[in-house]
Amino acid sequence: MAKRTLAAHCRALAQCRLCGYGDEIVPIVSHARSPLAMLVGQAPGQVEAAGGEPFAGRAGKTLFRWLERAGIDESTARDRIYIAAITRCYPGPHPGGRGDRVPSPGEQETCSVWLDDELRIIQPRLLIPVGKLAILRFMPARPLEELIGRAHEIEHVGGRSLAIPLPHPSGASSWIHQGDHPQLLDRALALIGAELAKLGIVKARSVA
Repeated sequence: MAKRTLAAHCRALAQCRLCGYGDEIVPIVSHARSPLAMLVGQAPGQVEAAGGEPFAGRAGKTLFRWLERAGIDESTARDRIYIAAITRCYPGPHPGGRGDRVPSPGEQETCSVWLDDELRIIQPRLLIPVGKLAILRFMPARPLEELIGRAHEIEHVGGRSLAIPLPHPSGASSWIHQGDHPQLLDRALALIGAELAKLGIVKARSVA
């Protein structure tokens, strides 16, 4: 991976205004510049839009607590894992008043060029899709309980990656509290920890 190429990509991404949201809404860009892994979320929320940092709100706090269970603290995760998303700008509140609006198919298509370029530049060995929208970008439409807790070899425009999906960390999602889903999350985090250890990002941990 060319560090300069990724830096140039991030500068261009920061200037993108293709969706015409207005000058106050700008793309959120990852800080990582020499990553071996990528994490892909759905879209920034209002907190992220205000602060300019991915996963900075309540869902982000939950996500980084999860990653701590995989052996990586927030600061290291932000530095060593490139945090991307299906769309990069805050899409606004949900019309029903609960949570954020899901980006439209058109918005997802317009923004997809940035993710495709990042996959080509980084060629991540580990890919962590977070939430249904990101999971569907890389994996077949199947129930989450058939996908989470497992590692999946996938192909994309940047080559091949090991994908270990996670559920959405939003408090609006009830999936994590149902049935054996907490155990599936535990398994996924153990697998992520093991892969991060192989990449030299965290110390080796045993998979339960």
